[in-house]
Amino acid sequence: MQRHSSLDDAADLAAVAALLQIGAEIGVDQLLDSGGTFSAADLAKVADLPPAGVDDYLAALVAAGLVVGADSPNRFQVAEDYPDRRYAAGYVSWAMSANGPFLANARQFLTDRDAAARVHRRDGRRVAVSSRWIGERAFYPPIVDRVVSAGASHVADLGAGAGGLLIKLLGQDPARTGVALDCSGAACAAAREAAVTAGVSDRLQVVERTVESLVDDPGPVEGTNAVLACFVMHDIVADAAVAKAVLGACRDALAPGGFMAVADAISYASDPAERRFSALFTYLHASFMSVTLPAEQQWLDAFQAAGFSRTDCVPLGVPGGRLFVAVK
Repeated sequence: MQRHSSLDDAADLAAVAALLQIGAEIGVDQLLDSGGTFSAADLAKVADLPPAGVDDYLAALVAAGLVVGADSPNRFQVAEDYPDRRYAAGYVSWAMSANGPFLANARQFLTDRDAAARVHRRDGRRVAVSSRWIGERAFYPPIVDRVVSAGASHVADLGAGAGGLLIKLLGQDPARTGVALDCSGAACAAAREAAVTAGVSDRLQVVERTVESLVDDPGPVEGTNAVLACFVMHDIVADAAVAKAVLGACRDALAPGGFMAVADAISYASDPAERRFSALFTYLHASFMSVTLPAEQQWLDAFQAAGFSRTDCVPLGVPGGRLFVAVK
């Protein structure tokens, strides 16, 4: 059957996103993402599911070309293009799964947002997983480069989700330690599991708290060389008083010469390459999360008001994304 290439791409993306989302729901995403080899029994053990059901799922991954046979008999590994496909699927996962409660209950949210928000909440693990799939390609690399070039030995990640960024940083340097802070119990549990799998759990402290709590108790970020935050600070920066308090607490807690690296979004980016995803990101936050995304200058003003000496801003791979690096 002859089809236009864009339709082929859309069909492929939908299929990959659904198959990988199933993997995340049954808990085998970390095993797949590790890049190592595995057997059907390994998948069943990690998923804690009957082998027959997992065998069928593995067969679908193989048929889709996401997983291929390894050199050893009865062992498998992800395909060479798996990271590329997972990155693309991350956008679908974030839009349709992580924000599923908003989409499924849009009428309720647009009638009485506060009442709907009390009943229909996003799943922290789904948000964390989709953010990691996007982040490992779109905004982790420039942050990692900043941390490595600065020689930061103790790093905190605010809104760390499943801990992917810190686990990557700790894996690169056996002397580096980290603190993963997130308000979601599910995300914190995923971070602890991932740290054990990666062999860095002895150097990663996971703290279940809000970012705003640092104003009264900055302990988790005290003495850090770098404080990182990926797409979790926009609701804070939208309120000038809260932004000054939170960012100021982080600045004061940093070790001499320390910095904050904040990857986040600006409101309704106008560049044609950014505008569609940026429009969705901005609209969902405004209409369903009561968050008005800051403009780029508002971000820069917030860091200046908090006492940082200099803030650099560079575009990120994710549409509408920017990296702000603020020096103490």
